[in-house]
Amino acid sequence: MTTHDAAFAECVAPPEWRTVDLISDVHLHADEPATFATWCGYFETTPADAIFILGDLLEVWPGDDVADLPGFEAQCVEVLRQATQRRPIFVMRGNRDFLLGADFAARSGVTMLDDPTVLVLHGERWLLSHGDELCLDDHEYLEFRAQVRSPEWQRAVLARPLEERRALARSVREQSEDRKRSPGMVWADVDPDAARDWLRRANAATLIHGHTHRPAAHDLGNGLRRIVLSDWDVSAHPPRAQVLCLSVAGAQRVDLR
Repeated sequence: MTTHDAAFAECVAPPEWRTVDLISDVHLHADEPATFATWCGYFETTPADAIFILGDLLEVWPGDDVADLPGFEAQCVEVLRQATQRRPIFVMRGNRDFLLGADFAARSGVTMLDDPTVLVLHGERWLLSHGDELCLDDHEYLEFRAQVRSPEWQRAVLARPLEERRALARSVREQSEDRKRSPGMVWADVDPDAARDWLRRANAATLIHGHTHRPAAHDLGNGLRRIVLSDWDVSAHPPRAQVLCLSVAGAQRVDLR
């Protein structure tokens, strides 16, 4: 008998769901109005019965109280609130928006997802993750991740004034961008053995994740695979804004631009 790890969260799709969309790494930011506009328009046109956002929806998120003030973050929450009135939307925290909390979920109407989560759809188990936890060679980042995901660290940071948290978020973003531009920078990828281990524990054949910004499909052997979602940047050349649609026919990529 095949078993799976009970520690992995599950989301069992109701039988009326025919198609599910998955996106990640949209990196919404006030300085990227074209990406924001495409994201808003996507909610108006997708035929999906549900949408799963697998991390880094926002470029920075200094805390849920930022939505109390007029501005870009409040706009994003309002777009989600309207979109969730038409279909359920599930959001997973990423490495940029790890401070998304319960108040954000209540305001926007989204359901927050554990990382990882198994989606059970049309009799198939799909393992969903942001993907950063599986980049085992990125030791510096994993140390950072452990720190910022700590409840104690988050409580201490969220107790600070919003403007201090905004400055901290800007600093983290700038450090990340500087690291990307550093000579000899080698991008860590998902560790294949770790991905296979997760899939076996989840009793799933396919891992779907973002984070690496390298959309592809990888054969992991023995019937296992991982599908990497695209990031979004409508101002890039060529522009990037891609959705992965799951249906009874399997997984299909759809380019919005």
